[in-house]
Amino acid sequence: MTTVRLLRPLAAAVILAAGLAACVSTTQQGATGIKRQQLMLLSSSQVDAMAVESYNGELSKAREKKALNTDKANLERIRRIADRLVPQVATFRSDAVSWQWEVNLETRDELNAYCAPGGKIMFFTGIITKLKLTDDEIAAIMGHEIAHALREHGRERMSQAYAQSAGIGIIGAVTGMSQGTGELVKTAVQVGLTLPHSRGQESEADIMGLELLARAGYNPNAAVTLWQKMGEATGNTSGSFTSTHPGSAQRIRDLQAAIPKVMPLYEAAKRNPPAARAIVPRT
Repeated sequence: MTTVRLLRPLAAAVILAAGLAACVSTTQQGATGIKRQQLMLLSSSQVDAMAVESYNGELSKAREKKALNTDKANLERIRRIADRLVPQVATFRSDAVSWQWEVNLETRDELNAYCAPGGKIMFFTGIITKLKLTDDEIAAIMGHEIAHALREHGRERMSQAYAQSAGIGIIGAVTGMSQGTGELVKTAVQVGLTLPHSRGQESEADIMGLELLARAGYNPNAAVTLWQKMGEATGNTSGSFTSTHPGSAQRIRDLQAAIPKVMPLYEAAKRNPPAARAIVPRT
């Protein structure tokens, strides 16, 4: 019993030391100053590989249903917007410009969109057509989702789940933890692959996305009108795109507070429009 009591704090110390060594900030600060340290125990290549596999699986399912990229007009809209937004990612991390970016559109009623690790973007037609989105509002959504990928929020969530399971595993090794508990640990890691973003991550993506769209010459105020529309459409209740996001009222207040920081970038982009680069392949 004495040995176990001694090993428990030792195990905790080992986990803490490993966690501190793996704390980084995945992006430069930009004008909005996001610099939070993140726990990253898994490599980007590991997470990107899993993301590509998952994304390709989603494309295959949509293709089988004849629902992939069938709305040609809106497909070209979102790809054109991406061509303006993606060059701006260099502000936060230079390597992201050379990611294998991809933008696709699934005919689906959900109010949803996402950007998987490594730059794999998916929009559902429902969010565009039901909310009658302008190009600026589409850019607000896309900037937000790109920010999640730049900050590697998915990798961060998976690392947190991995840290928890590793801690339980070490303690289990010295306490005789049951096999059943070990299976729970494995489940926790699997859940870590699909956990929704935390509210803190969502707020980061809001503010960084705001800067991306301003630098690309899209009106930052569109982020506010977007969430006003979203609140009206969902009644401020949980939905696929809003389930883990801060409430619309709080989100709008936070965005309004941040807009003055990025308005000079927008005004500069209006005076000298940034060149759009054909980064997203047309297939």
